[in-house]
Amino acid sequence: MKEMVINGIRVRPGQSLNIEIAIARLPTHTLIDLPVFIRSSSKPGPTVLISGGVHGDEINGIVTVKRMLEENMFEPRKGTLIFIPLVNVYGFLSNSRTFPDGRDLNRSFPGSSKGSLASQIAYILTHEIISQIDFGIDFHTGGRMLSNYPQVRVDFKDKVGLKLAEIFGAHFTVNSPHIDKSFRKEAYKNKKHILVFEGGESMRLDEQVVREGIVGTGRLLRHLDMIEGDFPPVRTLKIQESGWVRARISGIFNASVSLGDEVRKGQVLAKISDPYGQVKVPVKSASSGYVIGINNQPVVNAGDALIHIGRSGGSALTDSY
Repeated sequence: MKEMVINGIRVRPGQSLNIEIAIARLPTHTLIDLPVFIRSSSKPGPTVLISGGVHGDEINGIVTVKRMLEENMFEPRKGTLIFIPLVNVYGFLSNSRTFPDGRDLNRSFPGSSKGSLASQIAYILTHEIISQIDFGIDFHTGGRMLSNYPQVRVDFKDKVGLKLAEIFGAHFTVNSPHIDKSFRKEAYKNKKHILVFEGGESMRLDEQVVREGIVGTGRLLRHLDMIEGDFPPVRTLKIQESGWVRARISGIFNASVSLGDEVRKGQVLAKISDPYGQVKVPVKSASSGYVIGINNQPVVNAGDALIHIGRSGGSALTDSY
């Protein structure tokens, strides 16, 4: 490992440091810091970022990174791990995806040192973190009342990222083109590769999602020869394209399929009824595929997204180690 400098603090090979980057103050003048945890080996190797809480209400990701850190799961034998369990402190404090002014950090890159709060933190991540890393795993969840089956999102045009996603081995690997001003696209512009892991829904803990995130991280770090351990290869189903089935009428939504289910074109996925038992309308799938996301909201309006169907482009087996 080469010496790195984060927030003016030198990190030498073999050092483990906790760095707090001052961000701003709350209206109460309480100082808000961004804690960064660095675990490095004296032997050269990749630098990998493991982050959660870019959206402050996505608790699964925060807990996933926290657990790796507190249980000292991955002590690097080569290279460096950078853990940031909670990126968006403001959103976490207010149970919100965004910042107090409504801005989304994941649409604020590369940021500005004199911009909004979201822009300032994006600027810090761009210049202090992205510049240091080779790879990254950024943990997310679905939205409010929207659950995602454990999946890694990566742009299939990014061949390095796609290979890493196959190694990670989530149940689904979803083709997701880079989004302008996102953390992932900013890293890619700098020739770095960040995977986005999605699982569960915001403001709700899901132990299966946390475990899958940890095990997938272990597979990836083992593949990079950064850690030891037995992480057998698994198959990941590649989803080339996907789309939401939407409500044609308003009413009470009752799904008859579950996350991860395989479905056929024309299959009844759910029913929408009125509160009085007089109307019952089936919701059918427009294509064959897999349920990769589902709306848990029981009362829906016409046009609401209900069930996310992913269409497979084939499966891939991870390489042996």
